[in-house]
Amino acid sequence: MQTKTKAIVLSKIRFKDNDLIVKCYTSNHGIVSYLLKGVLKSKKSNKKIAYFQPLSLLDLETDHKDNRSLQYIKDLKTNFLYSSLHTNIVKSAIAMFLAEILSQALKEEEQNIPLFNYLETSFMWLDESSQISNAHLLFLLELTKYLGFYPDDSEIDADFFNLLEGQFQYINNSKHCVSGENLTLLKQLLGTDFDALNQIKINSKQRQQFLKMLLQYFDLHLTNFNQPKSLQILNDVFN
Repeated sequence: MQTKTKAIVLSKIRFKDNDLIVKCYTSNHGIVSYLLKGVLKSKKSNKKIAYFQPLSLLDLETDHKDNRSLQYIKDLKTNFLYSSLHTNIVKSAIAMFLAEILSQALKEEEQNIPLFNYLETSFMWLDESSQISNAHLLFLLELTKYLGFYPDDSEIDADFFNLLEGQFQYINNSKHCVSGENLTLLKQLLGTDFDALNQIKINSKQRQQFLKMLLQYFDLHLTNFNQPKSLQILNDVFN
């Protein structure tokens, strides 16, 4: 079936000698993998491959069949042309990291417009903003709303947060309870929007420790979640 859809690029891998498999999150079908046959042998391959950088926003015309594991792209164009996301070293490191997280976290092959809109809006903001040091922290925290394990803040004044239960509590009764600076930052970030991020001051060590906690939170709530390979690159950039 011929269909048009928006798409966000999450990953690409080489297949055989001259093909690429590109995984995207689409507005119409959720997670979709596309086979680009012969793209690496074309003289214009560099131009074509440039479309598939992490988090690129595309408009695709595809030949989509529900019973097929790999779909085909008939035509494509850029939906939104980033001005700095792929050229700014910090932003590109964040983009690589978030794309890897999303590639693991998003599994559903079905439409989810609120989630797609959240991703699209967030990446446009990241491209256009200059205050981005903590953007990935808030992005991951807000992402849990759509993944089904956003923190229950009904007892937000409590002294601990239980990562396994996803809730604040007054007693430390689990190895998964956190307190101290991570707890303080979690409370600050909950309810904060991207435009207010610059009001939250976090140094490099705090950022790294809070991110470590967030990844543990994802690991506890997502099946087969692995430590992102790009994490070291991200930490090096911020250090």
